[in-house]
Amino acid sequence: MKLGIAQLNLTVGDIAGNTARLLDAAHAAHAAGAALLLTPEMSICGYPAEDLVLRSDFTAACAAAVEQLATDAPPGLALIVGYPERSGDGLFNAAALLRGGRIEAVYRKHHLPNHSVFDEQRVFDRGDASCMFACGGLYFGLNICGDIWEPGPATRAMEAGADWLLVPNASPYHLNKERERVAVARSRQAETGLPIVYANLVGGQDELVFDGASFVLNGGGEVAAQCPAWQEGLFYLELAGGTCTGPQHVLPGEEAAVYDALVLAVRDYFGKNGFKGVHLGLSGGIDSALTLAIAVDALGADKVHAVMMPSDYTASISVEDSRDMVKRLGVRYSEIAIRPIFDAFVAQLAGEFAGLAADTTEENLQARTRGTLLMALSNKFGTLVLTTGNKSEMAAGYATLYGDMAGGFGVLKDVAKTRVYRLANYRNSLSAVIPQRIIDRPPSAELRPDQTDQDSLPPYDVLDAILEAYVERDLSARDIVAQGFDAAIVRRVIRMVDLAEYKRRQAPPGPRITPRNFGKDRRYPITSKYRPEGDLP
Repeated sequence: MKLGIAQLNLTVGDIAGNTARLLDAAHAAHAAGAALLLTPEMSICGYPAEDLVLRSDFTAACAAAVEQLATDAPPGLALIVGYPERSGDGLFNAAALLRGGRIEAVYRKHHLPNHSVFDEQRVFDRGDASCMFACGGLYFGLNICGDIWEPGPATRAMEAGADWLLVPNASPYHLNKERERVAVARSRQAETGLPIVYANLVGGQDELVFDGASFVLNGGGEVAAQCPAWQEGLFYLELAGGTCTGPQHVLPGEEAAVYDALVLAVRDYFGKNGFKGVHLGLSGGIDSALTLAIAVDALGADKVHAVMMPSDYTASISVEDSRDMVKRLGVRYSEIAIRPIFDAFVAQLAGEFAGLAADTTEENLQARTRGTLLMALSNKFGTLVLTTGNKSEMAAGYATLYGDMAGGFGVLKDVAKTRVYRLANYRNSLSAVIPQRIIDRPPSAELRPDQTDQDSLPPYDVLDAILEAYVERDLSARDIVAQGFDAAIVRRVIRMVDLAEYKRRQAPPGPRITPRNFGKDRRYPITSKYRPEGDLP
């Protein structure tokens, strides 16, 4: 029999639009000869719908859409769609089997993830029943996403008589996530003997980005079909017993996958929220250069306006390199000097600051002047301001509130500085859009004479390694020092991370590409007397 996987980019809350896309996919699959079409988790309403599912009007609209889709779908096609099901016994993350003009069966998700970026237990109730149906001479069981990450639901499907396990998913991307999914699916396949069809969502949703990369495990646990990452589409499988033939796409390498994730995240945040264009501050440094390249790849040069805002401390090569890069990319470019605005701020504050030496206050005033200019352009032209700060800076607090942190979407918010360099080199391997001098020169905020980042921070290779251990793996200070890091540097880095929590709470959202991002994932109190570095000598 022929089975279709609809790897779709759906939008949270666009019930009518999502339903129309599902219906188009159903007709296309039926015309291609498919007997069964599997769509992603919560495909009717998008994922994650978060507290929208608590609204009775929202779930009623979803239920009505499922009923209408059942009526309108080709009668000879079995269609699996996901939606929030509200009934007398609770609210469930559910998948419905639509066939013959009606809802034939409903499966309710058993295992509700409640970790990292997931908090389904606060909105959904647990299901406990299996769901098995016949189609094309085979018997299919259903699980939903998190169900295969734990033993139990897959076994129940096998015990109900299933020949194959269908798993609709909305599994967000992070580094090497595709390997984790295959490993988990192999565990369930080994327990049950069932071959598995894993259908995943694709697209950006606020901080999360979904990579697709749907796949099939055959009865021996091998990957028998692989759909592409980062692409929508209908993909077809031919099933016979426990074997499958289907597409054999090669997944991108690590840096390519991260770059694709950032491009898709920007494109969808921009498009799904209806912005007309983007503005970003171009400094001549590597972070803003990489952000500009991503923006152009995501949206096209005609949607991007780069603004250089030089001060007295801006090096001439920063201006030269910025002009060079915008010519390479063909984007609109402006230069707005901040000296007159900065001087006005200083003059107005002179009475209050009398007798006090200049310090980081004046440095931050420069950053805040730039932030004010970018937000004025955003307001006037209906654009999205892309911030350019990276994860290393966000972690250490090496950023200015209402300055370089001012904006609507932090493209590099979860990208460590050392990876910024790798991504820049990767992008230049496709076409040389970032001037090499930007990559080679020492990074600097250029807020005072002869400034470099390493005046305030440890070398980035050291800093990023400590941050990965402390932020992403929750290692103690003593454990980090045991890995060979200097105790004084570890103590200093941990203190910077903890003190900067109040800043990060006020930062714009940005795409998650690591297993532990700042935002929905890592949640630490701002007010806390605990000192993680206190166990160091």
